[in-house]
Amino acid sequence: MSITRRYILKMAVAATLLAASSLPAFAAEVAGVKFPETVSVSGHELRLNGAGVRTKLVFKVYALGFYLQERKSTVADVLASNGPRRIRIMPLRDLTSDDFGMAFMKGLNDNVSPEERTKLLSQTKAFGEMFAQFPGLKKGDELIVDWTGTGSQAMLNGKKVGEMVPDVAFFNAIMRIWIGSKPVDTALKPKLLWNPERNQAPAPETN
Repeated sequence: MSITRRYILKMAVAATLLAASSLPAFAAEVAGVKFPETVSVSGHELRLNGAGVRTKLVFKVYALGFYLQERKSTVADVLASNGPRRIRIMPLRDLTSDDFGMAFMKGLNDNVSPEERTKLLSQTKAFGEMFAQFPGLKKGDELIVDWTGTGSQAMLNGKKVGEMVPDVAFFNAIMRIWIGSKPVDTALKPKLLWNPERNQAPAPETN
């Protein structure tokens, strides 16, 4: 092999490796939706804690993932996590704002006590008004709810929706929709909790 040809092959291999290293690392793929291993919120790197699909009857409604600064395997530890957090929701079918908003509020109210419900009334109302700001969610949209360290901020396709809502107790109430004592989907709950025995995020989910 000539020196020129050897040099060209070496450069081609180097370019391939560089391209591969520049691609994002995906820790999970759920129903065709990729969840990056890490994301950044308020200048902090968060890691994917778990991801899965919310199903209702036989229908796939959305894929969902939790991001924390440190992976946690119990509900109590997830809710006690310090620093920013993220909930990422990716619709797998079109949803009206009324349907999604009503399901969201029902899931929240099912997992808080009457005392908590009263305490979080203003925050809950603010989030209810947020749903009225968009007509619905379409398949392929990205709805994110971040705990920034000072408040809960929703974003739809990268754009802020509504105002930041204070009190970490409210963000915990949102997380409990899926990991509380009465989760909206019992099969989804364990997939959002880190499983240290696997030493990796959930495997691709197809069913």
